Amino acid sequence: MAIEKHINFFELQKASEKPGCPLCRIVSDRANRYIDNTLFEHVADRGFRALHRAAGGFCSFHSRHLISFRDGLAVAILSRDILEDRIEHFKAKKFWHPKGRCPVCVEREKIEQEYLDFLASSGGNSPEERELREFFTASDGLCAPHYAALLFSPKGKKRFIVPAWLKNFQETKLKELKVRLDQFIELSAYGRQKEFAALSEKDQLVWKEAAACLNENIE
Repeated sequence: MAIEKHINFFELQKASEKPGCPLCRIVSDRANRYIDNTLFEHVADRGFRALHRAAGGFCSFHSRHLISFRDGLAVAILSRDILEDRIEHFKAKKFWHPKGRCPVCVEREKIEQEYLDFLASSGGNSPEERELREFFTASDGLCAPHYAALLFSPKGKKRFIVPAWLKNFQETKLKELKVRLDQFIELSAYGRQKEFAALSEKDQLVWKEAAACLNENIE
């Protein structure tokens, strides 16, 4: 089925214009909006409060993000629930172990799946698909973890039939990155300072590019 120009298309287009993995950028931006909306709208929601409490609150990573939001009352209310559970377990000398998962992590996975599904469906030849291919292949492409998630499930089973254009683009990018890393390592040897200095700024910093490519950005 041909893709359509809805929010996924335009968010992917916008993210592709910026450095790094477009999906990492989309997921991080939407996860931050999810936290913001949660603090503003769902603190009084008993269902959400129950899920949040069962999870022991947000994970340590997403909990650190709470100080960047301005809704102190919402953070205080959510924190009180978790603190109450902690105190009860300390008093009873019981090990405290959350039964659920961080709501933000769950939301991130939903967003990732939504966009992986969208990319996997872009193998046709409609005007929209041609436009998507044009802007996406001008981007840095998916990081290695997100490309792996497109190919395989967490248990290692094949997930999607990846469109040929996307497979060729991603794997060519990875091979080119390895060639540039080889060059960086070789020219970093003693006595080759002049050759190293002749590299472009991008190639002198290729190690940063490799680190970003191999690790999903979860800011």
